[in-house]
Amino acid sequence: MLRGLYDWTMRTAASKEAPWALAVVSFVESSFFPIPPDIMLIPMVLSNRQKAWWYATIATVASVLGGILGYAIGYFLYDAVGLPILKFYGREHALDSFITFVQEYGVPAVIIKGMTPIPYKVVTIAAGVGKMNLLAFIGASIIARAMRFYLVAGLLYFFGEPIRAFIEKRLGLVMAIFLVLLIGGFVLIKYIF
Repeated sequence: MLRGLYDWTMRTAASKEAPWALAVVSFVESSFFPIPPDIMLIPMVLSNRQKAWWYATIATVASVLGGILGYAIGYFLYDAVGLPILKFYGREHALDSFITFVQEYGVPAVIIKGMTPIPYKVVTIAAGVGKMNLLAFIGASIIARAMRFYLVAGLLYFFGEPIRAFIEKRLGLVMAIFLVLLIGGFVLIKYIF
């Protein structure tokens, strides 16, 4: 199945329909779909590097809108829809700790979790279950998703095909280093101001 999806993305990446496909994948990935938008974003940027920033914008906007759907699933439909999704990802037991994390740290919690390898739909559903302030959630989602997609697009824009293997294998490491710096910044701001 993944090989078929990969072949489809490579064929679709240079087509006129590619931005729409990227938007759809980004939207559904934020609420229930298991395949990350990077599978579309990477070949699209490589096929037309001048549109890297546009593609990152499409992925960000669609992902945030899909995140709002994920939030609504957690807020209104947790038992019927949200719990089965979390069970699919094996994250139903982490819900209580994530809700506590969101209630204690708010926006930074969503930003941090939104950039980690944890499926973003888990973050969006849990934020809804935890009744996080919707506007704060949207703002944090914009920051988290933009940082992720613009980082991928930027690396591909500046380095092209040679950076592809690095992104596919080590993006988690890059994000972890970035998160350490981000958390350090939040801690520094908290104690300075």
